[in-house]
Amino acid sequence: MASSGPDHLFNLRNSFYLGAYQDAINKSDIPNLSPDDAVERDSIVYRSYIALGSYQLVISEIDSSAPTALQAVKLLALYLAGDKESAIASLQEWLNDAAIGNNHVLRLIAGIIYMHEQNYVEALKHTNSGGTMELHALNVQIYLKMHRSDHAEKQLKIMLQIDEDHTLTQLANAWVNLAVGGSKIQEAYLIYQDFSEKNQMTPLILNGKAVCCIHMGHFDEAESLFLEALNKDAKDSETLANLVVCSLHLGKSPARYLKYVSVMLHMGIRHGLHVALDPLLALRHPAQLKLSHPDHMLVQRASSAEDSFERAAQSIA
Repeated sequence: MASSGPDHLFNLRNSFYLGAYQDAINKSDIPNLSPDDAVERDSIVYRSYIALGSYQLVISEIDSSAPTALQAVKLLALYLAGDKESAIASLQEWLNDAAIGNNHVLRLIAGIIYMHEQNYVEALKHTNSGGTMELHALNVQIYLKMHRSDHAEKQLKIMLQIDEDHTLTQLANAWVNLAVGGSKIQEAYLIYQDFSEKNQMTPLILNGKAVCCIHMGHFDEAESLFLEALNKDAKDSETLANLVVCSLHLGKSPARYLKYVSVMLHMGIRHGLHVALDPLLALRHPAQLKLSHPDHMLVQRASSAEDSFERAAQSIA
């Protein structure tokens, strides 16, 4: 895709897209930015802080006079910090405001929040028209969450037409390849391998490679990659969740993988494990889990199992 001039934010964006959040923050001191570029820079920096779990820093630093894009990022921080109802109420109000409702960062944040809510139809209402590479990439993620790889592939084709070498295009290509499976898994692995050779190694890249290994049945290699990712960020929810799954595949003892679940529960990590786990995992520390994160997928599955048991018991009483 042809550029009208130098892209001063190229390295900053790439660091963010590939999960090098501290690196993105460190690279943010860029001189002579246009007002629009300065807002985008600040947006990426604050989203990096959010990715690192520094929600309160973002909430405290972005005040009511900040541009719409930064106000939207603050809504994401509020939502992830636990103030969901207030964040969603403000989000809906702003999206209905003709003056700011079409702001692409606001639409992006709407898509992210509604995807967290598993309200994919509402998410697509605000993201489906695209307009930026991030919105197209988010569309790919949403369609894959809906198990509609056919629509995800259509979004990927749009991204390939815009810029086939873009980092987000390559990432989206890997996501779709993983969803399609078969011979495409190797192609996905090669994409993450290419990222690992050209960029700083991050939990995002390591997890991508490791998930490919799981799909190919290379569980020992996958575990090694997950543990490397864990060494880089002991709180990364994707790494912790994937380690649980990998340990199960390796036939490790329950104590081996339950410690990873315990870490997630202790930190109250908001993560819906995308691979179905035995509800007994949730029952290992029921009180701790329900207190730290009552809407976690494991709690919901355990509650469902308890309800089913009660109904079965009543039927034979």
